[in-house]
Formats: sequence, structure tokens, C-alpha cells
Amino acid sequence: MTMSISNPRNLYVDFIRGISIILVLLLHFALAYHLSDSILGTIFSKKVVSAITMNGNYGVTMFFVISGFLITSKSVERYNGLGNVNTLSFYLMRFARIVPSLVLVLTIIVALSLIPIAIFQNSPSKNVSMFTTVLSVLTFWHNILMQKFGYFNYCINIFWSLSVEEVFYFTFPILCLIFRKEKFIIPIWIAFIIIGPIYRSYHTDDEIISLYGYWSCFDAIALGCCAALFAKRYTIDGIKGKLFSVLAIALIAVTYCYSNIMDNVVFGVSLVAIGTAILLIQTYNRQAGKLMSKNIIAKIICWFGKCSYELYLFHIVILALMKTLVSREQLGQYSKVLWLLAFLIISALLAEIIARFYSEPLNKKLRKLYTPSA
Repeated sequence: MTMSISNPRNLYVDFIRGISIILVLLLHFALAYHLSDSILGTIFSKKVVSAITMNGNYGVTMFFVISGFLITSKSVERYNGLGNVNTLSFYLMRFARIVPSLVLVLTIIVALSLIPIAIFQNSPSKNVSMFTTVLSVLTFWHNILMQKFGYFNYCINIFWSLSVEEVFYFTFPILCLIFRKEKFIIPIWIAFIIIGPIYRSYHTDDEIISLYGYWSCFDAIALGCCAALFAKRYTIDGIKGKLFSVLAIALIAVTYCYSNIMDNVVFGVSLVAIGTAILLIQTYNRQAGKLMSKNIIAKIICWFGKCSYELYLFHIVILALMKTLVSREQLGQYSKVLWLLAFLIISALLAEIIARFYSEPLNKKLRKLYTPSA
């Protein structure tokens, strides 16, 4: 079987992904520097700034949906159907995209912890070795380790999301191999979608389990997978399509700003995931319009989406160094905003350098090592 050639990037998907990573960056910066106490809190009110910045974990939910959507749609295209997915090829492509950058950032964090810079080290009170920490990230059970010890490493703990994704994608080709047909695979994903809010409802008092657990997050990825198959079969055009998009955006915005994510963790995550899935269905095979391809703000957001993985991994290193250099108490109302801009710019530059000169070249080289034979 010969793999199909991929289509060019979809700017709409990059835009949605860009919004997602920006929400995550804002969350981490706000946690570090209390952005609501900046001049932004004076202009827009602390409540508004907190609502926008402190629910950034919904951005991760959106990531999961996008990931499931892209993996499924690309697998259908690459292998001419889910029943033809080549397990070895699938795992190699995941390895090529995920592992090189992950190994690099872990190496940097471990090196900085040995200098030593305290913020890169594990909390002494938690009694978790750095070896165990790194091993849990590379073998995708870091969220389980966090369930036992809580938050114990400022930088590494954010990599819990990779544990969720890669365990889900470990099962992806196996399901395709066993069941072959979409009509048998979809019910399993629907089961994940149903289990998600039920599982979260039993753990509303535990942030780590309800937000970071496998069964707490699989529903979002599964929604993305189902959305990709729906988009392949059905098209919603014209006024109806625009109406669905508007309703999806409203659903995400209202859920996002309605309350703290933990106050609405059972169904809030599901609603944001559903809204994101609807938006992705509307983007399927659509060409970007002038507003998306010409507008400078849209282009910047799309760029953030394109480099979202590198940004996700490496922004926390930049933020940790910035926290080490300048504490929250040293910044005033105006300087916090300038510090935020510096954080975004430096993180973006580092992500671009790593993507262009390291992760993308390695990704291409590693993928060439294996091609399914005819």
C-alpha cells in the first residue's frame, strides 16, 4: 500500500490551534504573575481578565479535539481508510513528531536543575527523583505520577497532556487493526465521549484527576476523531454552516467565561470540546479567505498554531527563567504587561528556531526511515 500525499496546511485549523496555545500561555503567565493585578485589570476589570486567563486549561481541551481531528483525517487520507492504517508507520510518525523536541526540552530542564536553579528541580518535600519524573514523561504516565504526588516540578508537570494523547494514540491503530470498519470503531469513541463527564463527576474535588486523568480527557480526543469522519461524509455550507460556526463560538465563549473551570468541570470540558469539534467540521477542505490569509493578527495567530507543539514544550522554560530573574512583587501594573509581551515574543522566537532548525528537519528524516511497501 502506498501512502497518499498530504494536503497543504489548513489555516483555519492553525487559527483555532493558535487560539488554544495562546490561552495556555496566558494561563501560565497569569499564574506566575497575577495578570489581573496589571493595568489590564484596571481597564477591563479583574474579573474579566481572570475569566480570560485563568481558564486556559480549556485551551488544552481544544488541543485534544484538534489533535483527534487531524490524526483521524490524515490517517484516512494517508492510508485510504482507517481499516488500512499501518501500525508501525503510525507509531513511527508519532515518534518522529513528538519525541525529538520532548527529549530536547527534558535535557534542558534537567541540565538547568543540576546547575542548580531551584525552579527546575523537583520539590524536595515530594520525594520524587528526577529519573522517575523524566521516565514518566517519556513513557506517558506522568499524569498518574501527579495523581500520587501532586504538583512537584514547575516545568515538567505541564507535560501531563502528552501522557493523555500518546496513550490514546497507542490504542488508535490497534482499534483500526482489530475492527477495520468505521462503523465498529466509532461506537468505541462514542463510549469514550460518554465516559468522560461521568468520570469527571466522580472526581470534582481533585483537580489533577478531573483535568489530567486519561478518562477525563479521552472524550475530547474522541470527539475530534468522530468530527473528522463526519466532516469527510457531510458538508454544511451556506447560511446553515455559518450559523453552526457562530453557535459553536458562542458555546465555547460562554462556557469559557461562565465560571472557574473546576466549578464546571463535568460538562464544561465537554461543551468546549463539542464547540471545537463543530468549528473543525466547518474547516474541512476549506480554503482560507482573504481575512485569514492577509490580516496580520490572523497570520500571527496562525503562526502560533503552526508552532504550537514547540511553544507548548519550551514556553515554560522561558517563563521559569523569567520568574527566577524577576519576581511577581518586582513588577508594577504597567511592567507586568511589558513582561507578558517579552514572554510571548521570546517564546515565539525560540519555538520558531527549534521548529525550523531542529524538530521539522528531524521529523522529516525520521519519517523517511519507514514507508509502507506496496
